[in-house]
Amino acid sequence: MEQAKKQKNELWEWSKALLIAFGLAAIIRFFLFTPIVVDGESMMPTLENGDRMVVNKIGYMVGEPDRFDIVVFHAPEQKNYIKRVIGLPGDHVEYKDDQLYVNGEEVVEPYLDQYKSEITEGTLTDDFTLEEITQEEIIPEGYIFVMGDNRRYSKDSRHIGLVAIDEVIGNTNIVFWPLNEISFIK
Repeated sequence: MEQAKKQKNELWEWSKALLIAFGLAAIIRFFLFTPIVVDGESMMPTLENGDRMVVNKIGYMVGEPDRFDIVVFHAPEQKNYIKRVIGLPGDHVEYKDDQLYVNGEEVVEPYLDQYKSEITEGTLTDDFTLEEITQEEIIPEGYIFVMGDNRRYSKDSRHIGLVAIDEVIGNTNIVFWPLNEISFIK
């Protein structure tokens, strides 16, 4: 009798421990961090197709992204996209002669240096202005302008328009798989 009671108590303790562990895992995944797999080549050479990353949701529950953050957001095609923030609310964005201008100021994009050096003809990024793409002079409050690093082959704000900040899941800068490519991304 004593043995049966002890086994029942031990089973109850294990059950509680497992429930707490699963509950904490669910809370962490839903509110703090979640894994994502890079699907496609729109962020090359920064991110490769199949890279597995950790999405940090903490800062995006209350604030807005910073320029050049790599963010994950809900796209119109009912899937999540990974892109780089180029323009913030209040910004005017323009590309001219393969150079980014934000609010009329030239902005350096060092993460594109590798791709630009490999181009043999044309430019990496075609010329455009925010007005041509969105019919807006500046990015309205609550929205951001995003682009993939592989500018010639990226479906981004030039095609899908501005992204609502409340569609942003979080930012990502940690590749955890494949193991030989574990790194922090800038």
